[in-house]
Amino acid sequence: MRHRRIAELMTREVVSVRGDAPFKEIARMLSQHQVTAVPVVDGGGRVVGVVSEGDLLRKTADQAATPGDLPAVPDLEAWERAKAEGTRAEELMSAPAVCARSDWTVAEAARLMEVQKVKRLVVVDGDDHLLGIVSRRDLLGVYLREDDDIRREIVEDVLGDTLRLEPTALAVGVRDGRVELGGRLPFRSMAPAVERMCATVDGVVSVSCARLMYDVDDTERGGGRS
Repeated sequence: MRHRRIAELMTREVVSVRGDAPFKEIARMLSQHQVTAVPVVDGGGRVVGVVSEGDLLRKTADQAATPGDLPAVPDLEAWERAKAEGTRAEELMSAPAVCARSDWTVAEAARLMEVQKVKRLVVVDGDDHLLGIVSRRDLLGVYLREDDDIRREIVEDVLGDTLRLEPTALAVGVRDGRVELGGRLPFRSMAPAVERMCATVDGVVSVSCARLMYDVDDTERGGGRS
């Protein structure tokens, strides 16, 4: 099985700023390049942080309300206050940046995004030099795979190469990323493994084993045939 790597999905042409970049320059770059965040790099091209629209908007949200306006936002913590008062990238950025490596799989990147509650990952090499950016939208690209490609990978890689089953042992149907398995397995205990491995194929939305049967029920003492 070949999982898509971040190197295949990431955006390589990435705009970045130095730590001394002023507020308005950052806002201008976000608007011109139609992006929601930019990496902050040092003089050697190493990533030290990320400035997002949210970081810039903190200043707007912290501005005192005038009579008739909405109430001012609650008091900010010290670090939030420092960001709201910042005027340069190094003062505004979120640091350290949440980074990924180009050889990571989609699952690894998605897991980190979920844990860190971020919408994007900066992709760096072993020395933290900027290589690209991968976003949630990029990761969702794997679900655009054609059903025929998904089916071929399941039949050839999962059932054939990995589980060593005959190509005709199971019937595999794929529609809109939903996989339906039918046919007979030698043992009932194989069903969860088959389902689990099919579910890990890039682009699979769901897997149904409702039509799977088995020759021997080896999950109960004494066993039996289906």
